[in-house]
Amino acid sequence: MEKRNYQREMETEIARLEGRRPTLLLHSCCGPCSSAVLERLTEHFSVTLLYYNPNIEPEEEYLHRLAEQQRLLTLLPREIPMLPCAYDNEAFEAFAPALADAPEGGERCLACFVLRLNYTAEHAKKHGFEYFTTTLSVSPHKNADNVNRIGEEAGKKYGVKYLFADFKKKNGYLRSLELSKEYGLYRQDYCGCRYSNQKNSDLSTMQNAE
Repeated sequence: MEKRNYQREMETEIARLEGRRPTLLLHSCCGPCSSAVLERLTEHFSVTLLYYNPNIEPEEEYLHRLAEQQRLLTLLPREIPMLPCAYDNEAFEAFAPALADAPEGGERCLACFVLRLNYTAEHAKKHGFEYFTTTLSVSPHKNADNVNRIGEEAGKKYGVKYLFADFKKKNGYLRSLELSKEYGLYRQDYCGCRYSNQKNSDLSTMQNAE
């Protein structure tokens, strides 16, 4: 089976807009990842940002990343509203402990994507957005096939159009690094949940012991 080119699919969808700027709800995992994605999307869409990340622990880390996301929005040339949502760690904890031993990128991560993208799709429908998508694919550590499959399923479930994308393409990830440096953004050293934090700590310990 030929591998899908989500970057090309996004470009094709944008071409269909013919200059129209439809509304889009963008799920953001963090300020640094959203920087390059916002730069790309705001040329073509009227973007509102949703920072729904109940996986992030501890709460102090969540609030730190949220503050950086909000600060970034004040620095960008276009005004980008943010749809408020509460810290909802209980939603993540409802399934995560049973998947504690899953590898990074495995079933726990996929369930986390489902949680976040279903929430985004539900609120996109509730607030009348034409499209929704996520910054998750900008990371080289995230599988774009999984992200887009889950996004497509969420869009069908809630009846709102999912914008296929692979934001790491065309140097998207490198651009996020450049913008993070330009804006002085805090870049976290683990994905968000305590499981990824523990694996990151274990890796650092092993490297320091070498």
